[in-house]
Amino acid sequence: MSAQPTRNLGQTSLRGKRRSGDPMRTYDALPAPLRLWLSQAVLPWSPISARRIWNKSHAKGQSVEETLSSLSRAEARMLARDKRAPLKFQA
Repeated sequence: MSAQPTRNLGQTSLRGKRRSGDPMRTYDALPAPLRLWLSQAVLPWSPISARRIWNKSHAKGQSVEETLSSLSRAEARMLARDKRAPLKFQA
């Protein structure tokens, strides 16, 4: 039996993307509430995607709580598209 290399990519049918740069440095530069949300997220978000939603919400004048709700709704939409989602997420 040959050993297959495993990677922590989660169990999702959603397509992954290659990234350039240093994702950990980008993650460390995120605001603390956003880093906390990402640490508890169901899907493996990129720091750039999370920052994009964060910036759009703040540009609309939303509070931190409203911004985090926007992120949760975006995640719920992605989970609804995932064919292998083990549980359905409700925002």
